[in-house]
Amino acid sequence: MKTIGLLGGMSWESTASYYQIINETIQSRLGGLHSAKLLLYSVDFAPIEELQAQGEWEEAAAVLAEASLRLEAAGADFLVLCTNTMHKIAPRLQARLHIPLLHIGDVTARELSRLHIQTAALLGTAYTMTETFYIEKLQESGIRILVPEADDIRLVNRIIFQELCAGICSSQSRESLLRVIHALAGQGAEGVILGCTELGLLVSQEDLLSLPVLDTARLHAEAAALCALSPGWPFPAPLP
Repeated sequence: MKTIGLLGGMSWESTASYYQIINETIQSRLGGLHSAKLLLYSVDFAPIEELQAQGEWEEAAAVLAEASLRLEAAGADFLVLCTNTMHKIAPRLQARLHIPLLHIGDVTARELSRLHIQTAALLGTAYTMTETFYIEKLQESGIRILVPEADDIRLVNRIIFQELCAGICSSQSRESLLRVIHALAGQGAEGVILGCTELGLLVSQEDLLSLPVLDTARLHAEAAALCALSPGWPFPAPLP
């Protein structure tokens, strides 16, 4: 079994989900008392969020690069960045590392292709929904991406940073997100990407029975577990 390097804390709420899902996946595959071999470096999110807001992505990259190198030095065989937004600086991290990084965009694109989804709605932070680093990664696989209108982008961003990152899950915000998703479905979305690792804390497939829901945190964590068990890279056999 490979040792997974988890770079988390952005926020710790979703990082806890990664830890649980990875271990559940390993246990389901190997049975008995098996669990994952992993290392976790959890950053203090407040300074990272401030750097995001100020547009200081190089400074944020330096902080995460230091953490990534510590995971590599401690024996991680590959890196899992437990956040969608900070994949903006994923190329900078990979350039510093001698171990591979399992990109959440590649995992998501693979699942969209498996489900034969050609047009998908994307919800996430304002950075993820409005900048190119994530959307272009999906478009490379031929996926058409729809994002909300400007007011709804601000709404989703607020729910993420002011509520979900603080562990607040309200029914009112769930209904607001579902409204946004249904609006995008009306524009042709065949599925919805929960492109922030906190969104799966509030919205699930049970809330949208008629539309496939891709929880990127779950997909990323499951892929990490399977990569840990597979001799190949980057993708092992899909989950049954």
